[in-house]
Amino acid sequence: MTVLSNQIKKIVLAQPRGFCAGVNRAIDIVDIALDLYDPPIYVRHEIVHNHHVVNDFKDRGVVFVESLNEVPDNANLIFSAHGTSPDLIQKAKDRGLRFIDAVCPLVTKVHLEIKKAFQAGHKVVYIGHRGHQEVLGAMGYSKAKIDLGIKTDDHKFNLKQDIYLVENVQDVIDLREVIGDQELAIATQTTLSLDDTQSIIEKLKELFSKLHLPKSDDICYATQNRQDAVKELVREVDFVLIIGSNNSSNTLRLLELAQNLGKDAELVPDPEDFVVDERLYEKVIGISSGASAPEFLVDALIAKLLQDPDFEYSRGTDKKYQNQIEILNFKEEKVSFPLPQELQ
Repeated sequence: MTVLSNQIKKIVLAQPRGFCAGVNRAIDIVDIALDLYDPPIYVRHEIVHNHHVVNDFKDRGVVFVESLNEVPDNANLIFSAHGTSPDLIQKAKDRGLRFIDAVCPLVTKVHLEIKKAFQAGHKVVYIGHRGHQEVLGAMGYSKAKIDLGIKTDDHKFNLKQDIYLVENVQDVIDLREVIGDQELAIATQTTLSLDDTQSIIEKLKELFSKLHLPKSDDICYATQNRQDAVKELVREVDFVLIIGSNNSSNTLRLLELAQNLGKDAELVPDPEDFVVDERLYEKVIGISSGASAPEFLVDALIAKLLQDPDFEYSRGTDKKYQNQIEILNFKEEKVSFPLPQELQ
């Protein structure tokens, strides 16, 4: 095999990787809004968790905010793909703000599961990472308005809550000690690792006798596909590079997965800052990217590895690099989501 000038043996690209249908939809919503309305357009929270996407929109007149108090009257507002609590949406309505909800339909599915559980008189145990935007949106459906994802040292759980956030198996044990053997419905953050949630669900089954699981898995198809592709990737490579921002939950799960499978792996938030050194020499390098990472970042990282600043993905299989770049096709994705009614 020909060795590259920087001594990297080969690059293997996981497929699928990068943008999922929910992210494509959210980005399309902002793109269309920029065409329809005069800037500035306000977006509550990052539309997706990738600073390249966010900075591009900032340059085009999008203002990202965390509070509705930062949004002027009569402004155009978009809620992020991660989901928003019903209280915040009601506040936007009460202020008369024109808004579009770019929530991923798969996150909406989880919200509907929570609402149905409450309607049936069940409390909910929600598996997720405390403080993540998707978790805050889902926990916002609580009628008790207690513990919306902010950890307190005094009372992690209490009997007044109607939705309980658990992050790990120990949380399940602590929950059982506080509330006893109650009837619970289970809901899950969409961007977690299936392996991580499985151990938590098994502990819930062990400690609680009456559980209601969702009719279909809450882990989103794209999250699962990218994780499964990385599982295949680690079998073929020596070192794994995961492209994406460090506040992207699904991206970090890909990194953890590769590392937990015993492979050296590193997060690459920005390929321009990535240093090719002896760690990678004489190695087969695997690349994947989180569901909110644009494909041009993959091009940029490969260009860095090949020491070819003119590299583009379209050239990745031409004669020049046919021995150095391989595509590991795990599954083809054909999922797409319709735009909100306001933009159709």
